[in-house]
Amino acid sequence: MEIVGLLLLGILIVISPGADFVLVVKNSLANGRRAGLLTACGISTAIGIHVGYSMLGVGYLISQNAVLFSLVKYAGAGYLFYLGITALFARTSVMLEKGHTTDLSGAAYWRQGFFCNLFNPKTMLFFISLFSQIITAEGSSPVLAVLYGGYLALLHCLWFGLVAYALSAPAFEGYVNQWKQRIQQLCGVGLMGLSVALVLKS
Repeated sequence: MEIVGLLLLGILIVISPGADFVLVVKNSLANGRRAGLLTACGISTAIGIHVGYSMLGVGYLISQNAVLFSLVKYAGAGYLFYLGITALFARTSVMLEKGHTTDLSGAAYWRQGFFCNLFNPKTMLFFISLFSQIITAEGSSPVLAVLYGGYLALLHCLWFGLVAYALSAPAFEGYVNQWKQRIQQLCGVGLMGLSVALVLKS
């Protein structure tokens, strides 16, 4: 695959809307910039894991085993549904309306981003397919695959970090504070919908 094509493909992968985007939006609007940035870091870390097992062939073995793949699929759907439920019934506090974050630890936001991306079977299949082509391409090398994996991880971190930064900017603060709980609930419904779609898709 051509280098330029791979670079452009990476950008398209990152900006495509999905569960990761909804989660970053939810955490950024409801809990502030720090929460959104830590969620982005968790997503980026999970991308590194996807790259690693794809290169080692572990992902291919999982994708070919119906039981293991179903476990990953339902774990991912269950986690998305859990995130959606907690967002749907969350209440904004007085401190939150004043611009402070909730009492969730930084590690909690990181874990949300990490597991949201890691347990997404569509992401798993995509990385297995992509890196099998990169590794087997004529003139390719493991070094190129590692570099491209690092590029994808960095791109995810930058893109979702930018989303978190933009949504928590002062220009949005007044508007967001008025609708914070409704937006969070809408994101919760979106995550639950993605969870159901994941289960129903064969």
